[in-house]
Amino acid sequence: MLLQQIQAQAIQAPTRVALEGQSTQLTYSELAAEIARVSGALKALTNQASVALALDNSPAWIVLDLAVVAAGWSNVPVPAFFTAAQKQHAIADAGVSLVLTEMPAAWQQLYPDSTLLAEWIVAGQAVAVLRVHTHDRVAAADKITYTSGTTGAPKGVCLSAHTMWQVANSIATLIQPGAADRHFCVLPLATLLENVAGVYASLISGATVVVYPCQAVGFTGSQFDISRLYQGLQGSRASTAILIPELLRALVMYVQAGQAALTQLRFVAVGGAKVVPELILQAHALGLPVFEGYGLSECASVVALNTPQSHKPGSIGKPLPHVQLRVDMTGELWVKGALYHGYTQPEGGIVAPVLDEEGYLATGDLAYQDEDGYVYLSGRKKNMFITSFGRNVSPEWVESTLMHQPALLQVCVFGEARPFNVAIVVPQPQYSAEQVAQAIAQVNQQLPDYAQVGDVVFARQPFSPHNGQLTANGRLKRDVIAAAYVAEINAIYEGI
Repeated sequence: MLLQQIQAQAIQAPTRVALEGQSTQLTYSELAAEIARVSGALKALTNQASVALALDNSPAWIVLDLAVVAAGWSNVPVPAFFTAAQKQHAIADAGVSLVLTEMPAAWQQLYPDSTLLAEWIVAGQAVAVLRVHTHDRVAAADKITYTSGTTGAPKGVCLSAHTMWQVANSIATLIQPGAADRHFCVLPLATLLENVAGVYASLISGATVVVYPCQAVGFTGSQFDISRLYQGLQGSRASTAILIPELLRALVMYVQAGQAALTQLRFVAVGGAKVVPELILQAHALGLPVFEGYGLSECASVVALNTPQSHKPGSIGKPLPHVQLRVDMTGELWVKGALYHGYTQPEGGIVAPVLDEEGYLATGDLAYQDEDGYVYLSGRKKNMFITSFGRNVSPEWVESTLMHQPALLQVCVFGEARPFNVAIVVPQPQYSAEQVAQAIAQVNQQLPDYAQVGDVVFARQPFSPHNGQLTANGRLKRDVIAAAYVAEINAIYEGI
């Protein structure tokens, strides 16, 4: 259905712009033709393969992604922020034999025995086709998406094109993008959220997808330049976009500092991690139409979403039309609808998902639902820790309360089997250590004694995907952060 709906747009509005890059435009008819051409070129190389897509954001990325689907092959998007070891793990785990990239030299360093099979021009961009393994494995799924996760090697989540279409179609039904809309890609296309909820939902609806290289959007290594994101949203005349909480926080502060309102925006989704309700309200006060959502890779990204017609700040909204949610007696959220096929196995095949007798999947998230059907998250079940006084603490609850304070940029709280909690904090640059201490003291007055922060460690650098301390969607990788600051944390407790 995904490709059929894009083809239908090519017939109905052949001259409408589908993809717009910094120097390239493709109309819907040109997009359909380019997908068919590249799909044919892929099938001319071999009968069956798993393909790694390793390019920066560009119209070419989107064409290649859809061409692999059209070929009936398995597509494995490789995030640029993955380490070399993580990239090699994904290649081996998914049985990838071909890599499509604009940086063949970097991949030839990882795979010295690789062979350059072809060099193509796709959507105006040079793309190299490298064979990194000689064996072409039968595809386990239409798409295998890898997230950096919280520990160890990334897991490959196997999704079908139909599952991704269900999500995109539900989002299109709620948001109703159309010919006048211009979706600006902010997140890396290798992240499922941008790929499915951003690109697919826009293309099946006849909107224009504006996609620039990540650096042009503001991502440079581990640094982010909010002025570039603002300029991109403004200069592209974006009407829709997807942000993670850290980017929304930076954008709100940037507009508060005196930048003009982005009046052309009509819908900005924010997700990937818990959003402080006050941040949503601040955005709305500035005219930023921001709406929180929630999703899982295992559900092809979005599961629940607030919309302009139906929203409550602080909630993750209501389930998408194809989704069913329920909360069990322990407070864990379960989901049904558009589920993944399973996780990859290195030797081939997949491990099927574990579902209950009604076909629901446990999300691992703690939640509750109000009388109007809005869902609220309270933390991760596995992140819940028990203090040495026997009290259960959800660190996300403490962290979100701390993040209300303007002095704090990022926070990660620990306290398992300890008499009090310690926070690893990244302060806003303009705030002093004394101001940070005052902010935490103020928050502690709002928390019960067992949830209060007893001491602080100042982070050496912000948490980010590039140092392995954040996932691509902005979730804290607690084990990595704990390992980085174990000496400082232990020193605090040993000094009691």
